[in-house]
Amino acid sequence: QQPIPDQNPEAIFANNELSLANIEIYGFDYDYTLATYTPELHKLIFTLGRDALVNKLRYPEGILELEYDSEFAVRGLHYDIKKVKHGPMHQMVDLFALPEITLISLVTEYFLTNNITYDSEYVFYDIRNTVQSIHTSGVLHQAILKDLDVYLYSDKCHETKLLLENLAGEGKKLFLVSNSGFPFIDHGMRYMVGNDWLDLFDVVIVSARKPKFFKEGSRPFRVYNVEQKAPEWGPVTSLKKGTIYHQGNHKELQKMTGWYGPKVLYFGDHVYSDLADPSLKYGWRTGAIIPELEAEIQKQNSEVYKANVRWLVALQHLIDEMQHQNSSESTEVINSWLEERNELRKLTKSLFNPHFGSLFRTYHNPTYFFRRLARFADIYMSSLTNLSKYSTNYTFYPHRILLPHEPSLYSTRWGPGSNIESE
Repeated sequence: QQPIPDQNPEAIFANNELSLANIEIYGFDYDYTLATYTPELHKLIFTLGRDALVNKLRYPEGILELEYDSEFAVRGLHYDIKKVKHGPMHQMVDLFALPEITLISLVTEYFLTNNITYDSEYVFYDIRNTVQSIHTSGVLHQAILKDLDVYLYSDKCHETKLLLENLAGEGKKLFLVSNSGFPFIDHGMRYMVGNDWLDLFDVVIVSARKPKFFKEGSRPFRVYNVEQKAPEWGPVTSLKKGTIYHQGNHKELQKMTGWYGPKVLYFGDHVYSDLADPSLKYGWRTGAIIPELEAEIQKQNSEVYKANVRWLVALQHLIDEMQHQNSSESTEVINSWLEERNELRKLTKSLFNPHFGSLFRTYHNPTYFFRRLARFADIYMSSLTNLSKYSTNYTFYPHRILLPHEPSLYSTRWGPGSNIESE
């Protein structure tokens, strides 16, 4: 058998065929798309949320001793708000959800350990509202701006600058649609790209309130006055380069720019807020930024993972082929194989995260998160700067997906009767 090849952690992966030669307009979200944050940001969100629980909501002071565990959670988890079977489920889907779910878990554990009576629904909404208020109040943004060196990957900054300059230099139109406010974006972009960053963009839209930006067609654009740090009152009848626009909606954006359909490629990190409506409603091409992808591929490339997956696939094939044997000896052997298969499944899952496994796969099936990603994103990557490795004429081709009733074309390479993608 040939060795399983390594996957490049900085590659771009296709769910649908996408030719960049057809793309005339490139759009970007800001947070976690243009701005690549370090793990220190999650620690900051956790710390600010924890402290606010105690100082504002009078939670027990012992909670101040809780520390952020960056290895605990993965995105895409569903939280049972009322802790009852089939209760209301909240999907923790965005990147800010990681410190939030960690805080919920540690606070709950604190109450249980200290025999403090609590209501799981109250705790959920207290923490959710507290973390949200950190964003909306500007506390988080102020803390980030004080230490951009700590919270932004410096090496990615230069790569982001080069990418934007290259796209603009090739005559591509660039636009930004972000929920963050202009002062915050402006500080970050000056840090990453330079004081003249606005020269690269044809349209800049801030405080967009996605997903409402894509769902509602009535809220008008307003010019954002940079000097006054506030939106103006006059009507907006065209979108001009160098002017900042506040709120607005997709319908007016398309009407005033003529940017529509598959000539637009929009990048964002949030599967629902950034990608769902542009992809399904408006026919934009979409690119998802999934920072966790790089670490997952590195683990996937490890020899221990490859060896165990290879044997897991082979073992599954043996079980499938031999189950028609009905002697007691055969049944005993198959049962032992099933036990070994379960252990291999647990091991390969734990290599990604000991509590919840991979963001993308649960045993042989894709996770709910990945199914959403596959539906709403034409391409996905660990960082926007991965795009720099491809020419603007490059075509991304998806891999042929093996359906259950189709024979494997790779059985001689990966193991008996299956391909490596199937587990």
